[in-house]
Parts: sequence; C-alpha cells; structure tokens
Amino acid sequence: MTRKFFGTDGIRGTTNTEPMTAETALRVGQAAGAHFLRGDHRHRVVIGKDTRLSGYMMESAMVAGFTSVGMDVVLLGPMPTPAVAMLTRSMRADLGVMISASHNPFADNGIKLFGPDGYKLSDEAERAIERRLESGPKLAKSELIGRARRIDDARGRYVQFAKDTFPENLRLDGLKVVVDCANGAAYQVAPEALWELGAEIVPLGVTPDGLNINDRCGSTHPELMQETVVASGADIGLALDGDADRLIVSDEKGQLVDGDQLMALIALGLKARGALKGEAVVATVMSNLGLERKLGEKGLKLLRTKVGDRYVLEEMRANGCNIGGEQSGHIILADHATTGDGLVAGLQVLAALVQAKAPASALLRQFEPLPQLLKNVRFSGGAEPLEADSVQKRIAAAEAELEGRGRLVIRKSGTEPLIRIMAEGDDPVLVERVVDDICEAVRTAA
Repeated sequence: MTRKFFGTDGIRGTTNTEPMTAETALRVGQAAGAHFLRGDHRHRVVIGKDTRLSGYMMESAMVAGFTSVGMDVVLLGPMPTPAVAMLTRSMRADLGVMISASHNPFADNGIKLFGPDGYKLSDEAERAIERRLESGPKLAKSELIGRARRIDDARGRYVQFAKDTFPENLRLDGLKVVVDCANGAAYQVAPEALWELGAEIVPLGVTPDGLNINDRCGSTHPELMQETVVASGADIGLALDGDADRLIVSDEKGQLVDGDQLMALIALGLKARGALKGEAVVATVMSNLGLERKLGEKGLKLLRTKVGDRYVLEEMRANGCNIGGEQSGHIILADHATTGDGLVAGLQVLAALVQAKAPASALLRQFEPLPQLLKNVRFSGGAEPLEADSVQKRIAAAEAELEGRGRLVIRKSGTEPLIRIMAEGDDPVLVERVVDDICEAVRTAA
C-alpha cells in the first residue's frame, strides 16, 4: 500500500492546503486514536506543538478528533519533539503527537506520532492509520467521549529530564553560551536548562510571534548565532531548529561544527569511558567519509542508512548502538532518548568542553572532512532519468574513478522531482568533475 499522507517523518505540508487542514487533522486524530484504543483502561494521548501560528488550529482539530473516539487528551503547549516522546512514556500515554514542521517556515506544519514506547511509529502502524482514514471513524458513545486538560509543569519536567543527562559532578559555571532557539519549541526550556546548570546565557530566537519560527535564525540559519558568539566573547554557540530535535554548533571563533563532528566527539568520549554500545556509530549515506575514517582509526564502524532519522534509529536498535544521527544535526543518544534531541546533544558537547578545559575550536574538530559536493537536478515528473543507460554508464565510470579515494551517493528526492548527486573524495577537482558529469547525463536523459 502506497502511503498517501505519511512521509519519512510524519505528515507535513502547507497549512490550509491538504493534507495540513483542520479537517484532515481531526480525521488523523480520530484514526490514530481508534488505532491505539486497546484494552479497557482510560486511553490517553499527549499533544505538544511548536510556536507557529497554525499550531492553535491544528491542536484544536486534533483534540476534537481524539476526544470524539473516546481518548483523553493532555495538552503540553509549546514543547520540543523529544519532550513529547519522553512525556508520552512518562505519563503512560497510549500515543504522543507533536504538531510541527521542524525546520520549515511558519506557513508549513506537520504531525508526528509516537507510540506508547516513545518511538516514532513504524511504517506498518502508519499504513494501518491510513486505512482508518479511508474507512472513517467509529465514534464513541456520548458518555464515553474523551476529556482534555492542559498540564502546567510540562516545561519543568523536561528541563529536569535534560539536566539529568548531564554528568552530576560537572557544572557550567564560567562558561558563556549563545543559544539560538529558532523562535521555536525550545525557546523557554533550553535557556532554562543551561542557566540552571550554571552557564551564562546569551539567548537568541526566544521571542516567537507565530510567524518568525526558523526565520533567519536557528540551525538552518546559524549566521546570527555565529556573529553573536564572536561579538559577545562566548565560549560556544548552540543552534536548535523549530522543534529542537537537531543541533548545530559554533566554536568561539564563529566557525560551524556539523553533526558529523559532534557524533565523533560524543562517540569517542563514550568509547573512552567504556560506554559505547555496538562498537559503531549509525549515520546516513550523507555523512562525511572523514567521519568513517576517524572512527576506523579507533576500531569502530560507521553503519550507514538512507536519509531520515527514523532509519538511523531502526539501525541503532537492530545493532544495539547507543549513538547515531545525521550530518544536519539530528543526534540520537539512545541511553537518554528515543528520538533526536538537540538540547540533550548540546549538553553532552558542553560536558566534553568542561572536562577538556580547552577552547571549542581545539576540541570540536575531531577530523578533517573530505571535500564534499552536492548538486540537485530537476526532471519532469514522469521521467526516470536514473534508469537511462547513459546515466548508469556515467555513474559506473564515476564510481571506478573514486574507488579507494572517495564515494558517490545518488538518490531521488522523496518530496520533489529532483535527483540529488553527491560525491566526496580526497581530490576536490575530481569530486567536482564527476558530479558535473553525472548532472549533465541526468539532464540529457530527462
């Protein structure tokens, strides 16, 4: 069955355009609620959201959907995605919902669903919910309609959870930290957690107005964070995205540090303490070959998956690994969380900084990344240029040229008619040439 609503990370789209309408949100609430009505206990769903304007509309619609099938609703208000996952488990809920479009602009929104274990739903569960969307709901009897309530201490619960991941014997006293919350879901919890641990905070992106989430701020637009680190004389900068499940870092010189470097830092720290599980790190095909080589020097493997943090997590669980993530800053630390958590990852980086007693610029660059080039080629929706003989021959030739000196990743976008062509290697001239050659072959075939 081809999924109509769910993509690689829940349901997402432009607000008031299908599937991101109030009507569809209500129906998703009914379908997901009915799917998780199991047993004879009072059923409960936990709902969080980020700060975009449409969150009010989507939240109200989903409350109506869930209560109409007999499920009680607990409203958290603006909270990071990992907080929703954590509170779903903590509150013994049957289901968790995060209303967010992550790093997208305010006009978009999305729905992410978590099972009672705090993990994102499997493909099978999403297909089952889609079948219920097609067949329509079975509404609860009048006396069995669900109730909704808002809890006031959700923020404090998550702040304490995040702090508990930080080593008990350490403090952040004397550390000046710029934290950019993207005017998103972590605009209160991230500065609070860092301040409570003793850091001097320079907050950015903490004045959401419903329209400015991810607007020239946060992990996808870190320029202001970088500039502020240098201007304020801060030791380090942390930038989260709109739902706070990803992290990008700046050192004290304003230089960016991506998820690959952060995974290397955290993983090698775990290895040194004897706490790394599975003797491996899980990352996607987009992670730099330099990360793979660095881990290899320490006798560790890099297990690669297709793009998407859900696939990273699946591989982590299959191989018993406790760290994985994406170059973009999704970092999953399985000892603490069931999904990517930008704040928790940031706290592990800060702990390493305190212990090393060294500048961030000296600590955070764990390896020299290989030159990497990514280009996109748009094609007509009906064409399949990757199947053309001319493209296949060009790809085979490029792989032969890069063998032993680099690698090639070519994939079709799951959301747009784009072919993404990425190469990396020791020779930047060769990398650029093979990417350009394949781009031209795809354009000709399309």
